[in-house]
Amino acid sequence: MWVFGYGSLLWNPGFDPVARRRAVLADYHRSFCMLSIHHRGTVDHPGLVLALDEKPGATCTGVAFQVRPSEEDTVLSYLRERELISSAYVERHVGLTLDDGAEVEALAYVIDGAHEQYCQFPLEQQARMIASAVGGRGPNTEYLFNTADHLAEMGIRDAEMEWLTTRVRGLLDGK
Repeated sequence: MWVFGYGSLLWNPGFDPVARRRAVLADYHRSFCMLSIHHRGTVDHPGLVLALDEKPGATCTGVAFQVRPSEEDTVLSYLRERELISSAYVERHVGLTLDDGAEVEALAYVIDGAHEQYCQFPLEQQARMIASAVGGRGPNTEYLFNTADHLAEMGIRDAEMEWLTTRVRGLLDGK
């Protein structure tokens, strides 16, 4: 069993994988397109979290985590409890291309475009929401900065993530 990480799973998978491999998912992109009303915001003051948004021709580079066979049921239960808290994500099996060219099928959590938490906001509005939201797992800024840092460490360029990081830091500094 493989699991695709593109956001918080990059820096907090919640399980000890037997292998981690850089991987590319075709026809999806990483986007702050999900209102967070539990983990990084509240119903009254939602934050934003990343989701895989289907977009033909796009690609998303992240990490494929291989789960130990003896832990597959436990990891699946854990991921479902964590990721399906509001059913805004849909569990999907997707094809990934690993860094060595091998192809694997992986579990991924993608946004349900018909769900009420699905959103599309301009980057400036995203930055302002992220800068001020706090939820059950902490500040929305922590989520952004940890994800951006891990992408940078892996050498993965994400222009929107870089812009948001710079802008949110500016907002926090009063600029």
